[in-house]
Amino acid sequence: MPISRLTAMLHSDPPPFPPTLLYNEGWLLRLVIDCFATYAIPGHPLSVPSAARWFSEALLPSPFLARYQGDPLAESWTHADGAIGHFGIGRETKTGLSLLPEAHHLAIIEAKLFSLLSSGITHAPYYDQAARTVACIAEVLRRADRHPADFSRMGFAVLAPQSQISAGIFDDPLNRDSIRRKVERRVAGYDGEKDRWYAEWFEPTLERIEIDVFSWEDLLGLIAAQDVPSADDLHEFYDRCIHHNRPPHAGARRVTPKS
Repeated sequence: MPISRLTAMLHSDPPPFPPTLLYNEGWLLRLVIDCFATYAIPGHPLSVPSAARWFSEALLPSPFLARYQGDPLAESWTHADGAIGHFGIGRETKTGLSLLPEAHHLAIIEAKLFSLLSSGITHAPYYDQAARTVACIAEVLRRADRHPADFSRMGFAVLAPQSQISAGIFDDPLNRDSIRRKVERRVAGYDGEKDRWYAEWFEPTLERIEIDVFSWEDLLGLIAAQDVPSADDLHEFYDRCIHHNRPPHAGARRVTPKS
């Protein structure tokens, strides 16, 4: 078929289009989550439970959406590379995520290769991707009136190469106290307007949520241990992602926020 012929041409020299259009963290994440969903890999935070689904590139509502045109504190919806749980898509925006009435599982995933979690937004440069995502998860729960205590699992996970994890680049952004301080500062800009949201939704969410970092290497090893037929192909895909995305110099590169 034409798609397979085009992808095969990526191995030619020179290829007809950038290999990173295929070999990137987005497609790697989709392939990995699909393995967890299809082969029912048990006991892992990325497992897809009964009656749940997964979705790539969902939008999460922010608690700091514009109150009026030109709101100087406003931000847009936040992209989630991956989501697993009991939710629907498309109620408010085409890819907007909203919880089902009896939802009790929600995991939001950020996929990385050689980039850092993004820094702050225009009006709040300290308000980084980790703080923004956890705040958005709290807002998702608020809109559905589903308290964090109702959930059997609620998580935020970053997937990255082991070399990036070992370098410690995710340690500070994913620290709970760091997340709390940044959201507190964001809320303080609203002069009390967001205090109730912070106390009733954000704090319980931060207390309950599981925050994890998983290496692609460990996930691929787990998939291989389950005798998934495509495990070798998936590992080859990962190797190509690393090859085509590795920066020309040492260290991770800073990315522009998605929202």
